[in-house]
This record gives sequence, structure tokens and C-alpha cells, in this order.
Amino acid sequence: MTLEQFKSDIISQRQKLLAVAWRMLANEADAEDAVQEVFLRLWSIREQLGTISNPGGFAMQTIKNICIDKLRTQKTTVDAEDVFLGLDEKTPYHETEKQDSVSIIRRIIDTLPELQRKIILMRDVEGYELQEIADITGSQANAVTMNLSRARKKVRNEFIRINAYYKNERNEEMKKMKE
Repeated sequence: MTLEQFKSDIISQRQKLLAVAWRMLANEADAEDAVQEVFLRLWSIREQLGTISNPGGFAMQTIKNICIDKLRTQKTTVDAEDVFLGLDEKTPYHETEKQDSVSIIRRIIDTLPELQRKIILMRDVEGYELQEIADITGSQANAVTMNLSRARKKVRNEFIRINAYYKNERNEEMKKMKE
């Protein structure tokens, strides 16, 4: 792959790569570093990139892998002030509640019809643009928008229903404990 091909196929994807890295790492500097690492890695294998049918997609997969590696190697640090639960809103209860919610949402997404599941994951988790999803799924952009809207509505409604069920269950337990 020539320098000009590299610029048009890989460097032109910079904003998309940065958006994916930003969503995954939630840190602008780390996202920039991850994009630079993608460019370096792909430049070092530029001869093999000529045989890849979709270099932009390969770059996207590379940024995801780099971000995952960065997240795995990050060490959790605790400030002395955070030791006191009163000073930090992130109590173990809140963290567990958040993890439970994420788990429930993932299970709900897994029950969606195949196309809706793919679309919601590509858009909301992986950060693909609507037209990219349409190209990948072989659908029209407006069909992707409609399926995404339906998938989000199903997830939201099911999540609300499940939360209401558990809230009622907890209220019943509290009443029994008071009696």
C-alpha cells in the first residue's frame, strides 16, 4: 500500500476512529493515543493492507482491540477522600445497581430479533453511522433508523417493566418485614 492509499483508506477514517476510542475510553487524550497507535500499527503492516478488502473496517477493529487492551491494563486508583463513602456518590450499592442494570439491558438486547439486535449493537455499542450499518446489513438507511427506533423502544419498555416488577417485589418484602 502506497502512502497515498494509506492516507485515503486509513488516515481519512481518523474522526470515526477517534469517536469509537472516545466512547470506549471516555478520555480525550487516551482516545488520541489509541488512534495514533492504530496508525502506527497499520503503517507497519502496510504491505499486507493491500490484500484486505475493507481497510477502513480493519482499522475500526484495530481501534476497538487497542481500546480493550488499554482498558484491561488500566489500574484502578482510589483517592484518600474516596475512602469515606459520604464523600463519594459511587457507593458499592450504586455500582452494583449499575452493573445489574447493564446486565438486564444486555439480556433484553439478546432477546431482540436478529436484525434489530445487530443494528442496536452496531449503533449504540460500536458507534457505527447509520449509512455504515445500512451498507453492512444490506438495508436502506431509513429501514435501519426504523429498526433502531423499534429496538430502543422495546429495550426501554422491557427495562421499565422489569424494574417495576422488582420495585413491587421489594415493596412487598418491606411490608412483610414491618408486620
